[in-house]
Amino acid sequence: MNRAVSTKQAIANAAASVEMEGFTVTAQHKEWCRRLLNKEITKAEYIRLVRKSAREQRHVV
Repeated sequence: MNRAVSTKQAIANAAASVEMEGFTVTAQHKEWCRRLLNKEITKAEYIRLVRKSAREQRHVV
């Protein structure tokens, strides 16, 4: 199996699971996850991006 396909499927599966819990997963979130899995960003950077996004979403409402 192609790694790009398996990474894409892993992200899709994770997003579906998170969405079943009532959360929203954007294309940006999926891109950050892809970059993390491909070791383009660190886990710490991923967490920083997700936390910043969560803070910004709270202020929009």
